[in-house]
Amino acid sequence: MPARVDDLAACRELLRNGSRSFYTASMVLPPTVRAAACTLYAFCRVADDAVDLGVDRVAALAGLRERLDRAYAGRPMPDPVDRAFAETVERYAVPRALPEALLDGFAWDAEGRRYQDFSGVVAYSARVAAAVGAMMTVLMGMREPEVLARACDLGVAMQLSNIARDVGEDARAGRLYLPLDWMREAGLDPDAFLAEPKFDARLASVVKRLINEADKLYVRSEAGIARLPLSCRPGIWAARLIYAEINREVARRGYDSVSSRAVVSAGAKARLLGRGLAQAPLPGRNETAPPLPEVAFLVEAIASTPALRRADSEVAWWDVHGQIAMMIDIFASVSEREQERICTTQGIAPMGRESLQRLRAG
Repeated sequence: MPARVDDLAACRELLRNGSRSFYTASMVLPPTVRAAACTLYAFCRVADDAVDLGVDRVAALAGLRERLDRAYAGRPMPDPVDRAFAETVERYAVPRALPEALLDGFAWDAEGRRYQDFSGVVAYSARVAAAVGAMMTVLMGMREPEVLARACDLGVAMQLSNIARDVGEDARAGRLYLPLDWMREAGLDPDAFLAEPKFDARLASVVKRLINEADKLYVRSEAGIARLPLSCRPGIWAARLIYAEINREVARRGYDSVSSRAVVSAGAKARLLGRGLAQAPLPGRNETAPPLPEVAFLVEAIASTPALRRADSEVAWWDVHGQIAMMIDIFASVSEREQERICTTQGIAPMGRESLQRLRAG
């Protein structure tokens, strides 16, 4: 049965404060999927914080695996996030291999693992990001291998963007996610860079190379987004646009993600969300490329897990009233000038806030 209202509220509040890009994009998912997605991301957020902020990472991981055991056994910990997550994975038949992959990625972080080549970075991204994308696709009622492969492309691309953005921040924390062979090819010593993180043209070439790989995957993911239920496409398309904008921000800074951290502004997110609503891709071009070798295990796990029978209307229904309400909330977060710019970009007549509020009231 659906998660309790108070449990869902706790999940949403957690995301509002800790996962702004996802929270923004989730606003335009249909209500049922939005609620389930919030429980999923809240559990991921809690798990990430438990490992990243905990004093004893080994103990934190052991605790998370116990929480996962209990969730899949139908006996979640007495915590709103755990209760909501347990209901979601049961209701949507989410294979346990997917959240387990996420915890494996966190374990790799706890080990301080570095990656000799790009394949290693993709394998890490498969666990901490593509696994989440695959779970999201299941929540939307899609289990076709071709769609899942493209969802994993999107997840990996998003993680590559995060890595490109956070090079300096990660290095100062003793972490390095860039492919070591790329760094050496550019004339950089990984250990020397970690000891004293500095930006130069050599590092710029490595970051640019990573962004180029992410951009290829963003493009490849579009064929999968186009095959999602109509009601889900705008939200996922918006997420794709918002995360890809991280690449553009890094590029605008000359690929220097050491001196400062690229941030996509609230206004830019609002504009991209508007594009997500207005320009979500339609079915057309087929992408027949198989899944990346590093993510194939995720696709196979879903293929081997039967789906529970649910009403198609649960995912297909598009709550227009809710969409308008969410857009009003987004508009309220940006300036009047930014609102006018968004309306001009989308080709719609500017409307005052009072008019939008009257629309929201019906």
